[in-house]
Amino acid sequence: MILGCSADSVERQAKFKEKYNLNFALLSDPKFEVIESYGARRMKRFLGKSFLGIVRMTYWIGPDGKIRHVWDNASSKGHAAEVLEQIS
Repeated sequence: MILGCSADSVERQAKFKEKYNLNFALLSDPKFEVIESYGARRMKRFLGKSFLGIVRMTYWIGPDGKIRHVWDNASSKGHAAEVLEQIS
């Protein structure tokens, strides 16, 4: 099963899902409860300024509920192939 999670509203996620023709569920977490519990909200830097932001991460969670692999700061390009290679 594949799930995505962001702080966006359900409405924004629906538009995003339709635009990119995604075939998996997106979870809305505007209070950052899940995002923070997985360590995906942290200090970032851009143009010399620090701010609290969300880092794109991927977790492979086994059927036993244990985390098998973490991709930290995942890039959108080529990431799906990287994940498929690891879990195959």
